[in-house]
Amino acid sequence: MRRVAIVGAGMTSFGEHFSRGIKELIPMALGEALASVDKGMDRRDIGAAWLGEVGTTDGFGAGILADSCGLLDIPVTRTENACATGQDIIRQAIYAISSGHVDVVAAIGADKVRDTSSTSTFWDWMAQTRDMAWDFPLGLLAPANFALHASRYLHEAPATREHMAMIAVKNHFHGVKNPKAQLRSEITVEQVLKAPLVAEPFGMFDCTPQSDGAAAVLLVAEEHVAKYTDHPAWVLGFGLGIDRVMHQHKRDMTTFTCTVKAAKAAYAMAGLRPRDIDFAEVHDCFTAVELISYEDLGFAERFEAHKLVEARDHYVGGRIPINPSGGLKSKGHPPGATGISQCVEIFEQLRGHSHNQIDGARIGLAHNIGGPTAASGITILGKERR
Repeated sequence: MRRVAIVGAGMTSFGEHFSRGIKELIPMALGEALASVDKGMDRRDIGAAWLGEVGTTDGFGAGILADSCGLLDIPVTRTENACATGQDIIRQAIYAISSGHVDVVAAIGADKVRDTSSTSTFWDWMAQTRDMAWDFPLGLLAPANFALHASRYLHEAPATREHMAMIAVKNHFHGVKNPKAQLRSEITVEQVLKAPLVAEPFGMFDCTPQSDGAAAVLLVAEEHVAKYTDHPAWVLGFGLGIDRVMHQHKRDMTTFTCTVKAAKAAYAMAGLRPRDIDFAEVHDCFTAVELISYEDLGFAERFEAHKLVEARDHYVGGRIPINPSGGLKSKGHPPGATGISQCVEIFEQLRGHSHNQIDGARIGLAHNIGGPTAASGITILGKERR
């Protein structure tokens, strides 16, 4: 199998794009990715494209990408895997390149969650990411869905709502430096704890905002990388984990089994251990999700994630900086674009160009978890080949 690297990456700002449709956002992200390629790239070099979106493009997504980006002579595939969509289309792009089928692939994620064309489109999207037979009729939308895990975790672990609040504070602190983040303001633990309740134990500041946006990365086969850049981000490993859909069938609500599976696969492929990761973009659709994921990703021992938070090791400058971009909590969360945007941040960190640069960043991990906590995708990128 051929090795694969990212040679270009770009994204729109995340937020309320009421004046722009998906047909404008997708080419904006791809255009920035092409412009970021050091030695230039002609879009005619792109041999295939993947679009990740979860049902908010209000139309034929693959055709919209092809038409709006002028990619009419290549295969374009649309993929949806809930909030793990971004990592999944990167995985599929890697397969296409490593198999020898194509040399250059554009992986683009986009969604219009804050601004959809109709009420039915919004609810169709919400329903797609839930179990329709059991969870959805009971009102288990995303906040309630993840709150079941959070409540059980807080019951069994020595973590508290204060630890969750400290994660929100940290992500907002990081997000202030990100010009493309949706919520660029610092908050306090007190504000988080006093915010209106959404679904126990989540208050308003424990939850990610709804967002519109797009992100894109350009992946290239090893033998062609030097044509485009001398400073690529190499794909070291990736994994996709799946778990049971219905919560009453899950064996342990204090962990995300799909993340554990994805992490095991990604670490094994990369030949790395958790302690080898310099920084990570971790899915924080809700603060407790990031907290629990510290353990699932191996950054903290079982039920000891709160210690990492208390030591502030998750800040830029700490032992394992988490979400230097601001994470979903501050940067925003258009689901199809989220995982791609995480890899955009890692790409920029490895090249020393991030607005919140980590000294000595050499290996970064991107992590998503989606649906009724049933799908997780992980990509590990490195400054050097292994």
